[in-house]
Amino acid sequence: MRQVLRYALYVWIPIALALPAGAQDGGITKEQADEIIQELRQIRQLLEKQAKPSQEPPQPAEAKLKLDGVQMLGSKDAPLTIVEFTDYQCPFCQRFHLTTFPELKKQYIDTGKVRFYSRDMPLDFHANAMRAAQAGRCAADQNQFWALRNIMGAHPDKLDMDSLMQYAEDLKLDLTAFRSCIESEKYKNAVQNDVLEAMKIGATGTPSFVIGRSTPEGVDGELMVGAMPYGMFDEKLKALEK
Repeated sequence: MRQVLRYALYVWIPIALALPAGAQDGGITKEQADEIIQELRQIRQLLEKQAKPSQEPPQPAEAKLKLDGVQMLGSKDAPLTIVEFTDYQCPFCQRFHLTTFPELKKQYIDTGKVRFYSRDMPLDFHANAMRAAQAGRCAADQNQFWALRNIMGAHPDKLDMDSLMQYAEDLKLDLTAFRSCIESEKYKNAVQNDVLEAMKIGATGTPSFVIGRSTPEGVDGELMVGAMPYGMFDEKLKALEK
């Protein structure tokens, strides 16, 4: 519909304007031509108004999450909370993991200011992401979630089953139990529930974060999407501390 209107605006208006004042081509009177031109001008003004980008800055999306049973790093009594929705095969998640997370951990998590939760959001077009998400939960069964998460986060290109088993061996996990847990897809539904929750709060990509004040149930904060530099987290967290 918009293409048709644009055709009328940029083809017929110049032709109509070029007609002599008394032209009655095809039985169209000057008055009728003037009415058509006026209407087309109004349509053009409407389209141009719609095409203008909003001058209002985008407002951060509010998000509240319950976090019972979610893997947490830091003090449970920390006043602030960060929740990451991650895809272990995502290169942007790797960037966050390698360049931002270490400083966040040092300045905020280890000092008791922030508790950090990890949730899953494997993307469909990443063939190994769902398996890796389940592997993390299987490692949690043996109290090695954060250790395996650290390895997988640094190696998004090495998440095939052989690589996961090598990581498990390096961490001295029970390899039989670990493999059985992954192959049985014991945690597939739990991972999919994380994905659904991420979608509900408006997460459009990975990594996505909810940053806000801690609540007894979880967090009351705002959604932020993307592998942001440490400075942006620092600014947001300092604002929340005030």
